[in-house]
Amino acid sequence: MESIKLTKYSHGAGCGCKISPLLLEEILASVHQAPDDPNLLVGSDTRDDAAVIDIGNGKAIISTTDFFMPIVDDAFDFGRIASANAISDVYAMGGTPVTAIAVLGWPINELSAEIANHVIEGSRSMCAEAGITLAGGHSIDNPEPLFGLAVTGIVDIANIKRNSEAAAGCSLFLTKPLGVGILSTAQKKELLEPGDKNIARDIMVKLNSVGAEFSKLEYVMAMTDVTGFGLLGHLLELCEGASVNAELHYKAIPTIASIYKYLDLKCIPGGTKRNWESYGNKIVALNDEQRNVLCDPQTSGGLLVAVKEGSENEFIDFSNAQGLELASIGRTLARMDEGAYIRVQ
Repeated sequence: MESIKLTKYSHGAGCGCKISPLLLEEILASVHQAPDDPNLLVGSDTRDDAAVIDIGNGKAIISTTDFFMPIVDDAFDFGRIASANAISDVYAMGGTPVTAIAVLGWPINELSAEIANHVIEGSRSMCAEAGITLAGGHSIDNPEPLFGLAVTGIVDIANIKRNSEAAAGCSLFLTKPLGVGILSTAQKKELLEPGDKNIARDIMVKLNSVGAEFSKLEYVMAMTDVTGFGLLGHLLELCEGASVNAELHYKAIPTIASIYKYLDLKCIPGGTKRNWESYGNKIVALNDEQRNVLCDPQTSGGLLVAVKEGSENEFIDFSNAQGLELASIGRTLARMDEGAYIRVQ
């Protein structure tokens, strides 16, 4: 088991495997009008984190799925990270997960069933931490290993947090530092220093369960998790959905301290370039470092939270009580023209 390096069996890693936003838009385009479903509270129109269905009595079901190829070499950790990432979509909508189903693709002629078992055990461990059961799943023989979950959650309709309901003047907060994609690329290139080995893993296995608490706060206007499209991509979805602009304060954005030496070594995920090519025309010009950090594809990244103007201190105090030390990374602005949505200072 120690000699197996899962990342060598896949061409991508984690949420960096995601299809680019531009290509995804082309794939999802349709000439068919979706049937009117009065119970569908959140669908795919704003590229939100999960679907939400009204089940009556003020309650709604959250439904989501997420899977990817290995972002770490250890099978148990791969299962934990993929599971935390999938469960995060429920938290990002303001809900609480209730059950999960596994999605496993495995190269059975290349990797043993024992290794796959460690992936599943890692998933069971993370599901247990989230208070749910891994209740079943589906598996196929696949050229590259992949794993993820389909997760069901529940939420009070009054507490649903969409990615499209920010207003001008909101303060923006991010609950985890950026840089996971850069460290993962350094690992794949075998350039990761021993002291940095577990930094990204420890960030990725941290559940975003605080989202269920944020959902109860009326002054939290919008929320989404930051994954494969990078901070800029997911902030852009928020801006387009709410028809607002945004201003980011680059020095205030939390990052993993060691990523800059790996940027100097050109440890830049392929997803970073695909992200910028997809939405760079909607961002005011950036320098190379800003682009490589802010477009870095995250896996099991933090929550991006838009807080109503005037409630910033109250939100910070609440976050501190949850064990988070947060500071505003920017704000939303009124949409004044048809130009770029986001500028970085």
